[in-house]
Amino acid sequence: MPLTTKKPDSQDFPILSEGVKIAICFSLYDLGTQYSEKWDKHTKQIMIVWEIPEERITINNEDLPRAISQKYTNSLHEKAQLRKHLEAWRGRAFTVVELDGFDVKNILGKACQLQIIHTKKDDKTYANIAAIMALPKNMTPPEPENPLKYFSFEDSKDIPEDVPKWIAEIIKQSTEYKNLHGEQTEDDEESPF
Repeated sequence: MPLTTKKPDSQDFPILSEGVKIAICFSLYDLGTQYSEKWDKHTKQIMIVWEIPEERITINNEDLPRAISQKYTNSLHEKAQLRKHLEAWRGRAFTVVELDGFDVKNILGKACQLQIIHTKKDDKTYANIAAIMALPKNMTPPEPENPLKYFSFEDSKDIPEDVPKWIAEIIKQSTEYKNLHGEQTEDDEESPF
């Protein structure tokens, strides 16, 4: 009997529509220290993933909320996008004490509003987060439909099995992952001279 392989069926889902959406953070991942070719430097990064209950998708005959994610430099510097988005989400600025060490895990399961816009790059259109806002004061926050997922190098050296493969591949490129698993990093490579 032959052993055959084939190209996987493409899952081209329709793009998330533009506008302001209610969203719930259901995943938070420590991506570790990642190298940026564009900026030629290493930065600690995290990824936040939200579900958007009003927009649905069917995967394997299961009705699920759509999701959107964003990578951030893990910093509360006054110019950092993460700080700006978290302050807008919370509806207030960070206190001096919070700036000394805010546990980002606090956002898991919390709802906000996301403004989604479409941007074109080459011949493809992408849905991106333009802004984050707190929910209106009189609105009851919705509960997440998806199980909450979390990974941090501060808590574990092993990537949980339920982390999506594409996110796990990003984590595996981090300096932390390579160091924990005995892989040589660029910084550790011996010079040929």
